Amino acid sequence: MDPQISERLTELYKILKKVGEENKAREKQKNKSCKMLIVNHHAESKVLREALDVVVDIRQTLRQYQKKLIASMNSSQPSGGVRRGALMKILQQSASALPLFIPDKPGEPAPPLCGSVPADPAYIAKSGDMIAAFVQSPDGDGSKVWVLGEVLHYITGAGKYEIDDIDEDHNTKDRHTIGRRRVIPLPTMRANPLTNPEALFPKDTLVLALYPQTTCFYRAIIDKPPEDFSHDYMVSFEDATYTEGYSPPLAVPQRYVIASREPKK
Repeated sequence: MDPQISERLTELYKILKKVGEENKAREKQKNKSCKMLIVNHHAESKVLREALDVVVDIRQTLRQYQKKLIASMNSSQPSGGVRRGALMKILQQSASALPLFIPDKPGEPAPPLCGSVPADPAYIAKSGDMIAAFVQSPDGDGSKVWVLGEVLHYITGAGKYEIDDIDEDHNTKDRHTIGRRRVIPLPTMRANPLTNPEALFPKDTLVLALYPQTTCFYRAIIDKPPEDFSHDYMVSFEDATYTEGYSPPLAVPQRYVIASREPKK
């Protein structure tokens, strides 16, 4: 096992052990005041958040290994068949592993980039962040599409991002340099419908959603929002081949559903 992951797992074990010991201590105190219960609740919440932070760090480390694996398969499989299958699996895993926002107290609003909550206007995506980017279509027909990308860095003086299309051959060193208005940061946390329903797109909302088994975002409407934090959205994509103008509902994770935007020409 990688030393970095081993170290973080050891830290996680210590934190969880601490939670268990504190729970046992509280069980011995049967007559507690309401104030003491609140204090204990906040203390336990803090420890659990520390554990979640460690889990996020481990996931990020694993994601770096996944990226290296994709690059390795890409170089050994020129056809790209194996690479695409692995990429689709990794994207699904990334969506499932997205941290869940846990409010400190009832009624606490979800922060920016949680579920449907957009980023602050001044927000600058960091290197390695996943985003939707409005770029030239890979079909070469001159059109532009929203694709899943990764931020390489932000060019402060120019107010532009340099990004990688997640589905392009990284060996070609092909990059896109685009303005901030053509970049939409993806959610960094999932919203829980039970605690923060306001952070989910309601039914019939027009959105951009990642079409299943692709790396492109298309316009769609929400058919059914998640009913549980582990559930996906059900969305219907715009599709002229159907009489109603929309496809049958398809499942798309919170990670890949964002507010619809039409970039200025």
